[in-house]
Amino acid sequence: MAARRSHTNTSVLIIGSGISGLCVAIDLIRRNKCDDFIIVEKGSQVGGTWNDNKYPGCCCDVWSHLYSYSFEPNPDWSREYSGQEEILCYLISVAQKWGLFQKIRFSSNVSKSCWSDSEGIWKTEVQVTGDKDAEFGKEYTINSQYLVSAVGQLNMPSYPRLPGLHSFNGKVMHSARWDWSYPMEGKKIAVIGNGATAAQIIPEVAKVCDTLSVFQRTANWVVPKFNTDISTVKRNAYRYLPGFRKFYRARLMDIRETIYQANVVENSEAKQELRQTALAMLEAQIPDNAELRKSLIPNYPPGCKRVIMSDDFLSTLNHPHVTLETNPIKTISSSGIVVEGEHKYQVDVIILATGFRTLKFMYPIKIFGEGGRSLTDIWQNGTKAYMGMTVESLPNFAMLYGPNTNLGHNSVILMIEAQSRYINAMISTVLGSVRGEKICITVKEQSLMGYNKEIQERLKRTTFANPKCHSWYKAADGTVTNNWCGTVVEYQERTSKIDWASYNVACTGGKIISKEEVQHIGRVVEETRYAQSALYATCGFFGLWLLGTCALRII
Repeated sequence: MAARRSHTNTSVLIIGSGISGLCVAIDLIRRNKCDDFIIVEKGSQVGGTWNDNKYPGCCCDVWSHLYSYSFEPNPDWSREYSGQEEILCYLISVAQKWGLFQKIRFSSNVSKSCWSDSEGIWKTEVQVTGDKDAEFGKEYTINSQYLVSAVGQLNMPSYPRLPGLHSFNGKVMHSARWDWSYPMEGKKIAVIGNGATAAQIIPEVAKVCDTLSVFQRTANWVVPKFNTDISTVKRNAYRYLPGFRKFYRARLMDIRETIYQANVVENSEAKQELRQTALAMLEAQIPDNAELRKSLIPNYPPGCKRVIMSDDFLSTLNHPHVTLETNPIKTISSSGIVVEGEHKYQVDVIILATGFRTLKFMYPIKIFGEGGRSLTDIWQNGTKAYMGMTVESLPNFAMLYGPNTNLGHNSVILMIEAQSRYINAMISTVLGSVRGEKICITVKEQSLMGYNKEIQERLKRTTFANPKCHSWYKAADGTVTNNWCGTVVEYQERTSKIDWASYNVACTGGKIISKEEVQHIGRVVEETRYAQSALYATCGFFGLWLLGTCALRII
């Protein structure tokens, strides 16, 4: 890559170097042939949530071969569901391959970004947090033609408001800020929370602690994960028979898409089957404790909250040194936790498995768009974005993993790749200006409102909106803010083209540019189109390999 000519001016500024930020940067290189971009990262390494979360047992709940970029497959995943360290190593290797480290500025925290109406650029204020780097300037401003937010939904830990928490004399740590220097062996441990993160931590700390007390607010549906090692034979097949690997990924994609019916569609037959699977697992792993089983059966349908995938969470709760507490926490004392009914738990360490501030998109960055309008003002009546990416009054701006783009059934990387492709097409238009004129693209308010109304109406009929549970998927008023309403394929198809009628495209000074009504940009097709069994019966292994070679293509 060419050396940067200016430290403070760039065509594209990307905030965040997690999965989304890396994807946009790579697409800038391979689709737009653009290397004039900067990535600012508040942390000290790439990886986003996979760099932040380093707690014991941290693992993905999507198959490794599906939880990876389609354009950067990894034949060497060691397990069907890889752990945090392996995923982080994968992301580091991808960043290295594409030469992104020279584009990333670590320990660089974005405090504010303002759109300049007169200049047609974004001015983003960056605070340098690394001590040595800060010696050369703690604050500076980056000017960019286009601004991309890749900060994600799972980056700001949520700390519970528990009376007396600060008076506790023992160790307190959030799951996303794990202190590996603190020894857990022989300790009396309390875990507050029993969601997906807690379900991974609990079996690990239970192996070494004296006692473990789990404080449950609401029960969760738990299904088997079946996480196994990937044999050397399979890994060699994935490496030397790329068609076989592609077909395997396509089959995983198919399976995950079918889970949509069980996870999202209310009163579906598939949902009843999912419920029976979870109840059967509960019965098998806790066969001799009816009272404990009763405490672990949710009063809401599967999918309303994230379904937990685990092979050892339930059985761990049945260990004699592990206690499940369902009474609400009353207060935290200097030496432990007091629940309603005045029972007190003496503990040495409190682990907060309480998730993230998922409804605060872009928090705590302050964003100001056209006319100085703040993002807080824009979203005062609810968080929304057109296709989950573009926001009214914010020209030349897009976000990945934004409002209503999270999934409960499939790999979010499939969504991210579609978003990156869409955003890069818009960036191409902005960078394609001639005669020094700056092009500004802003989504029309009526287009955004119409889109949001449609998906919110659909979401009201999904399990996500079920009033029997509270989840990080939705706001206090019940509006589902985080999740997408359909399948991945539907989202990919909707974002495979840009409807320019939904945007205002203008040159600096307000001159409207006429764009073709719909621009087809295509999508990555990864789902299989034919029955595997029929193909194998007809053509044998070679046919399977041949179909796999065609399973990943652009249409």
